[in-house]
Amino acid sequence: MPQMLLIVEPLGQRAERGRAAGEVVYQRMVDFAAELQREGLLLGVNSLGSAARRLSKRDGGAQVWDGPFAEAKEMVGGYFLLDTEDPEVALAWAERCPAAEWATVEIRGVGPCYL
Repeated sequence: MPQMLLIVEPLGQRAERGRAAGEVVYQRMVDFAAELQREGLLLGVNSLGSAARRLSKRDGGAQVWDGPFAEAKEMVGGYFLLDTEDPEVALAWAERCPAAEWATVEIRGVGPCYL
């Protein structure tokens, strides 16, 4: 089961940081991804935008909500998908992830929902 590092950051943090500082931290994340790639661990990586929509289907109908969602205090800002089944390896890389300085890095295995 591959391991995913989810970057969970406070809502509004990107806007507060501003573009110049944002470009600096983004480059640090790009460099981190390159390091994972060199080690042969990177399966996928992406930054996620803050705009979101939710969809729920019940009783034959669908309902869609446009974000941002008032009840949310955090957002998933991106992820790194690692080619390792060892959660301890993923944890060690999470400790090296620059985003751990301004966000939380959540480690999760990726696999079937019945596990």
